[in-house]
Amino acid sequence: MRQKPADSSNEHARERKQMKLWSIRDFHLDDLDQLIRVRQDSGISGIHPVYSLAEIIDACANGITVVAVADGSVIGAAACKIQDDRAWVVLLAQAKEWREQGLGSALLAGIESRLASHGIRRISALLPALETRVKALRNNDYRVEEDLHYFEKTIPIQPREIGPLSQLGGRLLPRGLWDALAGMQHEKNLIEQRLILPLAQTELAKSLGVTPPRSVVLFGPPGTGKTTFAKSVASRLAWPFIEVFPSRLAAHPEGLAGALRQVFLDIAKLEHAVVFIDEVEEIASARTGEGSSPLQGVTNELLKIIPAFREQEGRILICATNFIRSLDKAFLRHGRFDYVIPIGPPDRIARKAIWNRYIAPGFSQDINLDALVEASERFSPADIEFAARKASQQALEQVVSRSGVKSRNDDPALCTEAYVEAIKETRPTITEAVVKEFLEDIERIARV
Repeated sequence: MRQKPADSSNEHARERKQMKLWSIRDFHLDDLDQLIRVRQDSGISGIHPVYSLAEIIDACANGITVVAVADGSVIGAAACKIQDDRAWVVLLAQAKEWREQGLGSALLAGIESRLASHGIRRISALLPALETRVKALRNNDYRVEEDLHYFEKTIPIQPREIGPLSQLGGRLLPRGLWDALAGMQHEKNLIEQRLILPLAQTELAKSLGVTPPRSVVLFGPPGTGKTTFAKSVASRLAWPFIEVFPSRLAAHPEGLAGALRQVFLDIAKLEHAVVFIDEVEEIASARTGEGSSPLQGVTNELLKIIPAFREQEGRILICATNFIRSLDKAFLRHGRFDYVIPIGPPDRIARKAIWNRYIAPGFSQDINLDALVEASERFSPADIEFAARKASQQALEQVVSRSGVKSRNDDPALCTEAYVEAIKETRPTITEAVVKEFLEDIERIARV
């Protein structure tokens, strides 16, 4: 049987590789399009590169980059960025048909010679864990550091947002506030499922027909942790937290309504935000219908602001109120708020965690927390803090009045009985009548 002649173009390509007809030179700006194509060509499906294209382009402009050229075309590239006395390799790429020909080693050698002329002697490279194409690095005597862990964090604020966020008094809250929120498991589960999950997994939510929430109301007796929940949502999402204080806007030249409008226009410049208005009943109370008033003008403005706010993704408005019955009916209407969520008094687990937070560390093992939890039913977090501090203050006064300042080991003044006595002397914020009204509001108004 006659053998089919070899394709002349393939034969020519093999001859070129055998003769290594490439040259290594410095990167030129005109090479950028070809460099990007080579990077894309060298990628492996399912392996995410460590460095973004923006970081590679920055290294091309401000670091050291070399390209391998054959027949006038870029067939490989290596780029590094310089930080102090170290260079980081951010790109080592070659066209598929030029692999296994020593091109990667040649590109690294080109980089190394240029770094040496700049006095850089330490060169590092980070690769995805699944990357197996490391022959060039090994051939050039790069060693693997076995005992290292790579950590990365993306700061969730764009540089252009820093100014507007600062003017709004917004800030990024510490991570971990959500996990530190002890007890209140029913409320945590509800907020986790209704708010955090759709906002954190937006694309998945949309694919299942779920529209991420844009605005919610938290209601409940005073001191039950509504503000803490709002901050915890911002912490969990890693979004900036912005609290709007209507009382601080009253002196604005355009009045409270104009100031409120401007604040939300400024918020619209941010990519993400958790916006919080506490005691919203101050600016959204039920309108009387007895003529116009400045406060009714503010309520009308807020009713116009919310629909516009809801048109933007990546943000949520959380309003809190102690007196949900006093809110204007139009304010709570469907289409303005996705959920109206009740936040009740802390349960036993939450009270135990709160007590544990405020008891002096040196005495915590000697205190019967269960007795304090039992005695502080209907106490808000603020009530528990007050009672704990009261017990500590009374213990200090007793120690000093008896025989001067003593050490902890010499005096048992701070004990379970002292805390129980402080609880008896503390008037709880949440009365039985308040609890009764709260339960009625859950039946009539809550929307979860």
